[in-house]
Amino acid sequence: MTRFPTGYEIALPAKLPTKLDAVSHFFHGVHARRRRVLEQHWTVAHAAEQFEEEFRRLGKSELAKALTESAQLCRRHDRFDHSLWLPRALAGLRETADRVTGLRPFPVQLVGVVALHRGCLAEMATGEGKTLVAALAAILAGWTRRPCHVVTVNDYLAERDANWFRGLFDAGAVKVGVVTGPMDVQARQLGYAADVTYTTSKEILADFLRDRLALGPSYQAERLRLRSATTVRAHHHALPVVMRGLHTAIVDEADSVLIDEAVTPLIISRERPNDDLREACRQAYQLGESLVPGRDYRPDARYRDIELTARGRSQLAEAAASLPPLWRGEARRNELVQQALSAREFHRREKEYLIQDGKVVIVDEFTGRLMPQRTWRDGLHQAIEAREGLDISSPTETLARMSFQRFFRLIPRLSGMTGTAWEARGEFWQIYKLPVVRIPTHRPVRRAVLPDRTFATAAEKWVAVVHEIARLHATGRPLLVGTRSIAASEHLAVLLAAQHLPHRVLNASRHREEAAIVAEAGELGAISIATNMAGRGTDIRISPKIADLGGLAVIATERHESGRIDRQLFGRSGRQGDPGTAQAFISWEDEILVRFLPAWLRGSFMRLSGDSGKRAQQQAIRLAQRKAHRQSFSQRKTVLQSDQWIEDSLGFAGTSFG
Repeated sequence: MTRFPTGYEIALPAKLPTKLDAVSHFFHGVHARRRRVLEQHWTVAHAAEQFEEEFRRLGKSELAKALTESAQLCRRHDRFDHSLWLPRALAGLRETADRVTGLRPFPVQLVGVVALHRGCLAEMATGEGKTLVAALAAILAGWTRRPCHVVTVNDYLAERDANWFRGLFDAGAVKVGVVTGPMDVQARQLGYAADVTYTTSKEILADFLRDRLALGPSYQAERLRLRSATTVRAHHHALPVVMRGLHTAIVDEADSVLIDEAVTPLIISRERPNDDLREACRQAYQLGESLVPGRDYRPDARYRDIELTARGRSQLAEAAASLPPLWRGEARRNELVQQALSAREFHRREKEYLIQDGKVVIVDEFTGRLMPQRTWRDGLHQAIEAREGLDISSPTETLARMSFQRFFRLIPRLSGMTGTAWEARGEFWQIYKLPVVRIPTHRPVRRAVLPDRTFATAAEKWVAVVHEIARLHATGRPLLVGTRSIAASEHLAVLLAAQHLPHRVLNASRHREEAAIVAEAGELGAISIATNMAGRGTDIRISPKIADLGGLAVIATERHESGRIDRQLFGRSGRQGDPGTAQAFISWEDEILVRFLPAWLRGSFMRLSGDSGKRAQQQAIRLAQRKAHRQSFSQRKTVLQSDQWIEDSLGFAGTSFG
């Protein structure tokens, strides 16, 4: 057990089951997400509805008193029979939400609250009010007075959601705080001191690691147990930490946070001045420029790997004779040049990164947002700086490291919600022991997903996309056009400007306009071009007039490696029973097809025609996505196994950092 400054104990995560244990664990997961579980959640929601008229008749003070009584029962029976207090608590919160925010939770939203409270992962479609569901579940957790964190995918959503429902939290006698990237230590302490804290996965894990570094040797269980026993818990800021512990986490867009971001661990590091290595990165780039692909090295686009040929290694050995001693070792020499070649072959400006104020700023692949405090490791960041002709930053040394998987496995009470969980239900159970519950929509879905349109070349695809945008724009329907990169969004903007089609662009370099663009995206004739920034947490509302025209039209200009991200984009239309359409435009030069399908296979599918040919092409696209998913899953398991190896090694040495 590991004890935090507030006195809450957290069990270290168990190792993943193997062999027969893994088989048993698999069937346990199937049982945990059986239909009967959803029916049990519905039973509680229906019981809450029985109190509806009673709570409608209560005055303001009487309703506040009823919530106070529910909070006391929650603290008393939280770990026992929920039926003793949960239905009345839900009924009280439902009435409070109606009076404070004007939003009266639908029965399906009450089911979502029950699912979160009971530690499930709720799949709820776009527009079903997941933000309100999370707030209500957070109030239930906040009543326990143990730390509750609502984890979102970016700072914008964390601030927005906390501010939207601040009045609701106040009415429920729960203090709400926010922690975002730009905040200083004092502001973070205040944010974490609240009963419920809205933050992002990167911030909470980074603060968790920084707190462990600040505690130093006292983080060892015995010393921390003694220290926390002699420290007044209400004054935990006397300790050199910002957090007050971990207990409950409600993860919004759980598939993005728990799966997509889990490929890369979060590392706390500091610069380690090394002028020789900085100069070596510049020399490596110059050497890489002299090498010819296919002759001196072979790039592997699928795994983003560089393999030097015998000729290439020989050429580097000859060049190293006139270079400083750092270049004498073959392994180090090859590694430096391979990083430089990787920067040249696989990393594109305005796709993987931007240049701002003379610095390389990484763009998150899954959210499309900037990550100014992140750097690539193992010299790749310096290789890209050399390629761009920038001042090369000093390399870093690792102070603390942990994967998002391991961190969230540490949290005693974990739950989450997203619109796209079912595809990854096995992984959610295997890694986090989270059963996925599919909650039906409040109204029938009226979104029409049209067949993909495929083209031989990217140029043909862009011509067709512009033509389709012009056709739909003439009808007055609003359009949301999704692109995979900043460069693609800017390219499409140029094409639309040439056709005199008014539009707005939302990407990482124009993020300040996000709120205004989203607010106007559902208006008559609006054309919005967006990267993945508009794929999650973006609620585009339309008027009845727009609904009569056919609703919001969504166009995807490329398929993503994860089908879940495609579904997130398509889910921007057809919310709450509104009409809408969604369609993907694909070329056989798109990145996912180039990376995961061999050239001969792409050529074969490209020549197919007719209905059977279209079906075969769809199968090919799904095959590429399955290959991408398997590769990503393998990488995530490798990261988790690496964490376990580090933990075992440190535990053997008596310096466990888990």
